[in-house]
Amino acid sequence: MKPSASDIARMIDFSIVRPEVDTTELQAFARSAKKYRFIGAYVLPYFVSELSALLEGEDDIMIGTGVGFPFGNNKTAVKVHEAKLALADGCQELDMVINISALLSGRYPYVEDDIRAVVDAAGGKTVKVILEVHYLTAFDIQKGCECCINAGAHFVKTATGNAESGATVENIALIKSFVGDAIQVKASGGVRDLKTLLEMNKLGATRFGISASSTLKIMEECDSLPAGLAKP
Repeated sequence: MKPSASDIARMIDFSIVRPEVDTTELQAFARSAKKYRFIGAYVLPYFVSELSALLEGEDDIMIGTGVGFPFGNNKTAVKVHEAKLALADGCQELDMVINISALLSGRYPYVEDDIRAVVDAAGGKTVKVILEVHYLTAFDIQKGCECCINAGAHFVKTATGNAESGATVENIALIKSFVGDAIQVKASGGVRDLKTLLEMNKLGATRFGISASSTLKIMEECDSLPAGLAKP
């Protein structure tokens, strides 16, 4: 049995993390988040406090933002400070970018400590770690997954959406083979239709970071399906 439209909405981190977003778009974004009840609503740090106000009382929609976004090469202290500011502004989930340069350099203790510092700063709130798979080999992905598990992160995430490629069925299957049930998998970057979402969900992705425009198209796909397939 396929998931309902509401089930699908509860797997999606609805996102507007582009640099040109303005307050008018933010307000429309909040209205759509309320309409569909997405599990997450993600904005850049500047808008976290405003989105928190717009979604006041909507306790089933978690506000999220990026840490070290989009390149990941900030010093650990900067990432920790970003995380604390975001939490103070009302953030409930953090998607941090792994230090890609350190990972590619084989500096795994540094990578692990960098993640752990943000996990500790989050104080139990969900931390997802973005690998940015476009730049990584299968070996690098495996080592990144190991660092995420060892550091206590809650999810491994494929991509920021800023690189040339992101989530594919191949790398979702690969990541799932490395992490098993130790940590969850978030697919992001390239999920633009319902078919892809459902296929990746079968492969083990439990959350999906999707831009607002693509998300709304996916929900329209759900609405157009015959009763019993993907409608509530």
